[in-house]
Amino acid sequence: MGMPGVVRPRSMRRGLGWLLLASLAGFALLGPLLISHDPIAQDLSLSLAPPDARHWLGTDVLGRSVLARLAEATRLSVGLAWLAALTAAVPGVLLGVLAAWRGGRVDAALQLLSDAVMSMPGLLLVLLVATLAPGQGWALYTGLSLVLWVEFFRVTRVTSRPVLSGEAVEASRLLGLGMGHVLRHHVAAALGPVLGTLLAFATAQAVLATAALGFISVGLQPPTPELGLMMTEFLPYYHEAPWLMAGPVAVLAWLVLGMMCLVPTAGEEVGS
Repeated sequence: MGMPGVVRPRSMRRGLGWLLLASLAGFALLGPLLISHDPIAQDLSLSLAPPDARHWLGTDVLGRSVLARLAEATRLSVGLAWLAALTAAVPGVLLGVLAAWRGGRVDAALQLLSDAVMSMPGLLLVLLVATLAPGQGWALYTGLSLVLWVEFFRVTRVTSRPVLSGEAVEASRLLGLGMGHVLRHHVAAALGPVLGTLLAFATAQAVLATAALGFISVGLQPPTPELGLMMTEFLPYYHEAPWLMAGPVAVLAWLVLGMMCLVPTAGEEVGS
């Protein structure tokens, strides 16, 4: 039990993690609106220009503003990832509650389905779906959603099972209260904090997966700004303009740092 008035290190780190992720989301939402440069406008006279007052992160080989492209790439990556995570959360949570509630063959069948999806590396499954329509955002979104729902299902199932078999739910049933009451007042209360963190994790994982596919030129295609694709475009000019790689690498590092701050370390009190 922590002392009153003392902020636990776990709480401080979680707060830092949420702050990092929120600032990244703010950059994704407001960056494209506040930066006046067109992310796809070319000016070859400014090719590989170093950072200055006009272009804070310099320009790429085609004279495009790196900061404008970075803001647009972050908006696209975070938006696509958040939509895929949210889409995956709906069936994942519903199936997880169903498995915990019904048990038996229903639970076994849903576990078998999730194990079948988990048996294939997630990035490979996204890659297979994305190759059906190279460069199309919907294919990438579909692949990410097919991978991410499993984690929501597994966490929801494990969290819901003790709640549905607990005394509070039994009392509600004896009072004649329906399943809707149980879901709203018991299951949702237990799942809320867990799903909030899991949604942030799923979004971060989807951003990293999108960047990895862009880096191997399988995801979104030029001239669309995308973090992994930007790194692929900048890599041949690393010796001439080493500052170009700093932007997309910093965004991904910021994302990973925020995600890691939400992970509990060994020995920390659960739920602190």
